[in-house]
Amino acid sequence: MELTERELLTVLHGMGFGAAFLLAYTGAVEALWSLRPEWSVGPGSDTRRRRLSIAVCGMAVLAWLTVLTGLYAVYPLYRAEPPVGADLRDFPQFYLLADPALAGWDTFAAAWKAHIACLCPILATTVVSIVMRYGQELAEQVQIRQALAILLTLAFATAGVAGGLGALLTKVAPIH
Repeated sequence: MELTERELLTVLHGMGFGAAFLLAYTGAVEALWSLRPEWSVGPGSDTRRRRLSIAVCGMAVLAWLTVLTGLYAVYPLYRAEPPVGADLRDFPQFYLLADPALAGWDTFAAAWKAHIACLCPILATTVVSIVMRYGQELAEQVQIRQALAILLTLAFATAGVAGGLGALLTKVAPIH
């Protein structure tokens, strides 16, 4: 099996950065959950806070890498103009628009996927800034930890929706 440059780029975007982000979510939620007032002193308390910082920072970096490669490397491949006489199957946007049954995939799925995906790194970066700001105080601040868990879950959900739409879009109109 041989991958073209374009296919390799989409694999790096979706299965590399995107899948790693989704996996980092579990580490971030676990690290956030492990910050309990009763565990905030004694052996391992610094390790828990460090693990949380690393997990949320890694999650934010992966979110930004996924979105930026998607917006500036993969999405333009769907918007490429075909030369005269080219096979439209090699140009996903025009392939989708040429078939009325598939036209909704270009207008709805591709655009909505790009927009909802942009929420993910914003939410993840918000969590990073709060974790860095409050640090050790998070163990005693139950409401802040719950809010952070909600923000992490929203980031995960937006990434899941964007990834799901991306997978469907790639199935309907693969980039060759």
